[in-house]
Amino acid sequence: MVKGFPSQLGTVEIPPIDYAAIAPVLVILGAACLAILVEAFLPRHQRWSVQVGLSLASVVIAGIALATFARSAGTGVTTLSDSLAVDPPTLFLWGTLLALGLGSLLLIADRSVEPGGAFVAESMPAEGPGTMSRAAASAAGMRTEVFPLALFSLGGMMVFCAANDLLTMFIALEVLSLPLYLMCGLAKRRRLLSQESAVKYFLLGAFASAFFLYGLALLYGYAGSVKLQAIADATAGSERSDTLLFAGLGLLLVGLLFKASVGPFHTWTPDVYQGAPTAVTGFMAACTKVAAFGGILRVLQVAFEASSWEWRGVVWTIAVVSMVIGVVLGLTQRDIKRMIAYSSVAHAGFMLLGTLALSDRGVAATLFYLLAYGFTTIAVFGVISLVRRSDGEATHLSDWAGLAKRSPLVAWVFTFLLLALAGIPMTSGFVGKFVVFEAALTDGMAPLVVVALVASAVAAFFYLRVIVLMHFQEPAADGPTVSVPGAFTTAAITLGVVVTLLLGVLPTLALDWANVGGFVS
Repeated sequence: MVKGFPSQLGTVEIPPIDYAAIAPVLVILGAACLAILVEAFLPRHQRWSVQVGLSLASVVIAGIALATFARSAGTGVTTLSDSLAVDPPTLFLWGTLLALGLGSLLLIADRSVEPGGAFVAESMPAEGPGTMSRAAASAAGMRTEVFPLALFSLGGMMVFCAANDLLTMFIALEVLSLPLYLMCGLAKRRRLLSQESAVKYFLLGAFASAFFLYGLALLYGYAGSVKLQAIADATAGSERSDTLLFAGLGLLLVGLLFKASVGPFHTWTPDVYQGAPTAVTGFMAACTKVAAFGGILRVLQVAFEASSWEWRGVVWTIAVVSMVIGVVLGLTQRDIKRMIAYSSVAHAGFMLLGTLALSDRGVAATLFYLLAYGFTTIAVFGVISLVRRSDGEATHLSDWAGLAKRSPLVAWVFTFLLLALAGIPMTSGFVGKFVVFEAALTDGMAPLVVVALVASAVAAFFYLRVIVLMHFQEPAADGPTVSVPGAFTTAAITLGVVVTLLLGVLPTLALDWANVGGFVS
C-alpha cells in the first residue's frame, strides 16, 4: 500500500516512483539545474571548464545508470502514475540520446576552431571590417549558459520519447524546444542570420505546439483521458464519434512531424540549420530527430494501432511527400548546411517506412536508423565547422572545390560520411536503409519501398556532387582554409566516423539491442 497524507479532500495517494528506472533523466536534469547555479555564482573565467566537466560527467553518469538498470529491466516498467514508460525501446532511445548528446557537447565545448568558442561572447564589440584577435576573443569568453540549455533540452528529449500520456509528452516537448530556440540565436558569426533563424524556429515551433495541444484536447474529449492506453482502449471499443478521434490525431501528428522535420512540415529546417551555430545544428539534427521519432513510434503503436487502417494512407502519403521534397529541393541548394537540411527531410521520409510497419521489426529498424543517422550527422557538422573563411564558416559549395588538395584527410573523412548518408555499402547508412526497407516490404508496402529506392538514388547525386567538387576541382587561390581541430572536435568527429563504420561492417550488436521488445503502456 502506498502511503498518503490527509487533506481537506481526503487522503492523497503518493504515486510509486521507480528511481532506478528514471535515474538517467534525473541525472541530466539535475546537472542542468546545477549548471544554472554555476552560471550564477562562479566567476566568469572559471565557468567554461566547470560547465564542460559537469556536462560531460553528467552524460557519462547517466549512461552508467542506464546500463545498470538495463541489465535487470525485463520487459519494461511504468512509473510516476504511469506517466513514463521505461521499456526496451525507451532504453535504446535513451542510450542513443546520451551517446549523441556526448558528441554534441564535445562540438559545443570546442574553442580552438573558433577563437573563444562558436557562441557569441559575453561582451563583443560592434561588427565591423576588422576582426577580433585570438587573445581578445578568448578573453571575452563564450556564453557558457549554452551548457545548461543543452542539458535541459537533452533531458526533455529523454522524457519525450518515454512519455506514456500526451500531457507529459507536451510538457517534455516544451522543455526540449525552448532551450533550442535560444541556442539557435547564439552564433558569434553572422549574428543577424542566427537570430533570424531563432525567431523563425520559435514562431513556427509555437504554431506546432498549439496544434499538438489542440489535438491533445480533442483526444481527451474523445477518450476521457490523455493516457495512451486509455486512448487505445477507446479506439478499439468505443461507439463515440470518430470526428474527435481523427481530428485530434491529425493535429497531434502535425506537432510531432514538425519536430521530426518531416515534409511538408519542414519549413523551419533549412533556415535554422543554416543560421544556427554549427554545433547546435548538429545537436538538433541528431538528437531532436531521435526524440521526435521515438515519440511518433510510441503514439502510433500504443494509442492508435487499432485505427491504423484509417490513418496509414495519410502517413504513407506524407512519407512520399517528405522524400520528394528532400531530394528535389536538396538538388537546388548551393549552401552545404541547407543541403544537409533537405537531406534530413528525405531521411525522415525513409524513417517513416519503419514507423508505418507497425511491428516489432519496424520499431527495431527505425531505432537502428536513428542511431546510424545521428552519429553520421554529428560528424558531418563537425567537419563543416572546420572549413572556414575570415568571416566564419565556408558553407557555399564553391568554397569546397579542391578541398582534397588543401586537406586530404578532412576531404576523405567527409567523403566517407557523405557516402554513408547516400547509403553506400559498408556504411551504417546502407544497413539502416536496408532494415527499414525490409521491414516495410514484410508489411506489404512494396510501392512505398520503390519510391524510397528512387529517392535514395536521386539523393545520391547531391552527395556525389560535393565529393566531385572536393576531389576533382582545383582550389581557388583565395579559397577557405581548413582549421586544425581541437581535442573536442577531433573526438566528436572520430566518434561519428568510427560508429558509422562499425554499424556498417558489424551491425549485429546494435540490431539485436534494438530488437529486444516492444512498447509497454
